[in-house]
Amino acid sequence: MSTPALRVVHETGPGPDLAAAEAAAADLLTALGISLDSESLRGTPGRMARAYAELFTPRPFDLTTFPNDEGYDELVLARGIPVRSVCEHHLLPFVGVAHVGYLPGERILGLSKLARIVEHFACRPQVQERLTKQVADWLQEQLEPRGVGVVIEAEHSCMTLRGVQAVGSSTVTSTLLGTLREDARSRSEFFALTGING
Repeated sequence: MSTPALRVVHETGPGPDLAAAEAAAADLLTALGISLDSESLRGTPGRMARAYAELFTPRPFDLTTFPNDEGYDELVLARGIPVRSVCEHHLLPFVGVAHVGYLPGERILGLSKLARIVEHFACRPQVQERLTKQVADWLQEQLEPRGVGVVIEAEHSCMTLRGVQAVGSSTVTSTLLGTLREDARSRSEFFALTGING
């Protein structure tokens, strides 16, 4: 018997108020001493509002799983999934890649869904540590695999463009659950395949 796909959508709530966001963006830019009188900048508040609305609105998707009829029991890993999110402390972007893997249980996941899950949790003001854990916890809860591993490597523009201005620095976070946390061999294999020295 097939399990119906789970429709994954962003938390319910009011959609973005683009007119209010545009007015607020205009007020912010003006307060920062930026004149909006030129033709080039006149439309900037609206563009800012639409850009942030896009960054904070993940696309819905169906979580497609399939029976693990062959009893596949080795690691499934998607490497180099693009990540883009916004630091919740400065509202500046951070970008990088995620490596997401799991040890299947009774069901396997459509591979594109690993990227969709990362996108789903990245589309909001975030901190990288929470993002990493949210992806891992959600996979563990929805898929019930024997283990889950998530590593995110990202460059934070709040570190590279301002403050310490540590250009070229990256932050690495990881969350391991189940067998990937408890078994040293499985953990080592996961980190080796992601290219991270565990």
